[in-house]
Amino acid sequence: MREAGGLPDIVYRPRGRLPGTRIGAHRGRDAGGPGTFRDQVPFLRMPDARRIDVRATLRDPFEGTIVRRFESRTPTEVWALLDLSASMLFSGEADRMTLARALCISLAASATRIGDAFGLLGCDGAIREDAVLPASRARSQVARVADCLKAAACTDPRADGMAQAAGRLAGRPKIVFLVSDFRWPEALIAETFAGLAPHDLVPVLLADSAESADLPEWGLMELDDLEGAGRRLVFMRPSLRRRWIARETARTETLRRIASAHGRPPFRLAGHFDPDAVSRHLLGS
Repeated sequence: MREAGGLPDIVYRPRGRLPGTRIGAHRGRDAGGPGTFRDQVPFLRMPDARRIDVRATLRDPFEGTIVRRFESRTPTEVWALLDLSASMLFSGEADRMTLARALCISLAASATRIGDAFGLLGCDGAIREDAVLPASRARSQVARVADCLKAAACTDPRADGMAQAAGRLAGRPKIVFLVSDFRWPEALIAETFAGLAPHDLVPVLLADSAESADLPEWGLMELDDLEGAGRRLVFMRPSLRRRWIARETARTETLRRIASAHGRPPFRLAGHFDPDAVSRHLLGS
């Protein structure tokens, strides 16, 4: 892992080649100009005398002229689509919003460091205009992201704005990190993923062992519903614990099924933020 300015670096790679002519860090669709060697083609296919490969031309049994073709490098836009609904206030093994902030700040630093633009879009029941930052390549975007998320409140119990966000992200394909605990209705999850399907979508599931694995077999538990239903005293017992864990497992599998149908599987972020783990997931998925 590389670091600059004390911020952890996340290594990511877009899926497929990107359109565009601006010089950047990722594989482009166009050939020609500076870049990585791609292949050799006949001169008539790419008539550029500057790229003639003399050795390949002399070896050609058909006495054709061969030129080298280079793969262009181009930048992309990286976006964090962040859930700001009330359930994001959960704090167990770790504070959920603290993990989300750390991820977004690191993404902003990693993107702008290699010439990509980074943008932020926060949503609860609607798109949160106080948590929207247009995509920018400026290194100062990192500080803007940190300040924006420090002031962001999570009070609305709904997350319908996540489905509306696809309209804001229309246009050229982008890398979109969808950051949430995904405690939404299945229909909303499916609608959100379908709307973002044109992009390289990276779901990030904010989870916590306190929600399932650390539940006691027996005992009284006071549960606080962050979405407005108040506090409840629950008598935990083995049968209830099994049903609870089964429901959490089913919820996670539903998310994985929907995410896999639209691209990358979800990355589970729990306990602490590890940029190396995020990089491994991105490079391996």
